Amino acid sequence: AERNDLLYLSGKIIIHWVIWIYTMITNIFEETCSSIYTHLLMNIMRVKIDTKEKFTVIHPEETGLTGSLTANLAETCKGILTQPVKNVVLNLESVLRIDEDAATALAELQQHFYEQNASFVVCSLRPEVEATFDATELSEYMNITPTESEAWDIVQMEEIERELLDSDDMEFDKQPE
Repeated sequence: AERNDLLYLSGKIIIHWVIWIYTMITNIFEETCSSIYTHLLMNIMRVKIDTKEKFTVIHPEETGLTGSLTANLAETCKGILTQPVKNVVLNLESVLRIDEDAATALAELQQHFYEQNASFVVCSLRPEVEATFDATELSEYMNITPTESEAWDIVQMEEIERELLDSDDMEFDKQPE
């Protein structure tokens, strides 16, 4: 009887340990998943994308841009380079603040677009955002326009310029006799 009591007690202890371990693992798993989910949500930028004939307009729905959010935006934009319509107008009218890392990332993204023979124009900056670009002296190197309509004009002019420069039948060196 004493042995059966000991086995019964040992079995109960083992069951309690198994339940405790199961609970701990479940809690750790839930916390990890929640943490990963929160991290993913924090690093994914919500944007509206509107594709036109010659360009795509991207409207970030965030009020603040950080370096990590801009990295996500850069991946979205680089994906557009693989599409038939490669030019991008980035409308920042909803953005109230931008950090220097994000501003630098946007300048690098613009450079990447031009290296790929595509346009990248930023428009509709609020004064606080424009101040960040000015403070980092990036506005001197970037295509930034006050309105989306002006950004469209720049994209269309650059498209015409590329078409003229790529044209084989145009010879600018020859003058009429």
